[in-house]
Amino acid sequence: MNRKKFENLLKIAVEDGVTDIILAVGEPPIFRYHNSLIEVKSEFLEARDTEWIARLLLQHRLEDVTTFTAMDITYEIPDIGRFRASVFKQCRVFRIILRVIPIEIRSFADLNLPLDLVSIAELRRGLVLVTGTTGQGKSTTLSALIEYINRTRKAHIITIEDPIEFTYQKARGLVTQREINEDVPDYKTALKQALRQSPDVIMAAEIRDAATFEAVLTAAETGHLTLSAIHTTDAERTFTRILGFYPEQERQALRERLANNLAAIISLRLLMRKDLQERIPVVEMLRMNGLIAECLRNHDRTHEIHNHMERGRDYYGMRTFDQDIVRLYETGVIDKNTALLAATYPANVERAIAFNGK
Repeated sequence: MNRKKFENLLKIAVEDGVTDIILAVGEPPIFRYHNSLIEVKSEFLEARDTEWIARLLLQHRLEDVTTFTAMDITYEIPDIGRFRASVFKQCRVFRIILRVIPIEIRSFADLNLPLDLVSIAELRRGLVLVTGTTGQGKSTTLSALIEYINRTRKAHIITIEDPIEFTYQKARGLVTQREINEDVPDYKTALKQALRQSPDVIMAAEIRDAATFEAVLTAAETGHLTLSAIHTTDAERTFTRILGFYPEQERQALRERLANNLAAIISLRLLMRKDLQERIPVVEMLRMNGLIAECLRNHDRTHEIHNHMERGRDYYGMRTFDQDIVRLYETGVIDKNTALLAATYPANVERAIAFNGK
């Protein structure tokens, strides 16, 4: 493996619409395409190949091969693409996973996201959480929100990322991008510093622990629009995970803080279109209103939030996953089997389809 071969492999991945590239000893390069793994017709990688690639990606960060364990970084080929690389050891040899990051930041329409997100991007304060499992579009959705703000108003946007993925060009806004382990040691420190850096919008790319969430919530409490992502599947499980960050005696106070500062939760799942051309997002959206706030404050009423989301579709732009799945099925975008497999409550989706005569 040499640099020309490596970068040609990445170029092919970008051109073919691959989402991930897996480089493992004893295997050919593997592409993830539409959630399927496809082996590239190539020689099997040896330990010296993956170590060479690791050294190329990590540069000065790889000081001692024997003590290295794992690191996430970005790698860019000008005019071709950017890649988020996870470099780690597996049975004492290097393994590398590269996520393809498009150079051009896509809009809500480009990403097939609902235009209701425009009203969220236009908020001036509050906490907005984007949720979903790995590879479901959290980073691209956050980038679309940031880019909309950057293009439409004069605002100082501070992003805190590990590592930096999308880069933003000068528009109406000013974007400051800080990278964990390069510009600042951790999310908590970066968020504390951001409050003294004249922000209008703060984006912390990922909430991984209680300390980061507390710093994110504090930023929202100071009156800034604060965006972040968390690995949960929907609004209900997001509340469960957040509450789990805090001891029992602090949870009622946390409920009050969330009711006062949470603005929206956007949850994502990617489903294959019926024509098999691409995956399309199914979006669940919670918007804070008086009813949601009261249910959030009261432990005994939290279970009512899902019903209020269903009923708030027309006025507040809210929706559940199952409502959006039914919409995609009825407009011919996904087939019935995909709809039922992805549904939170498959029986309810099947009844809705039957009731509507589809």
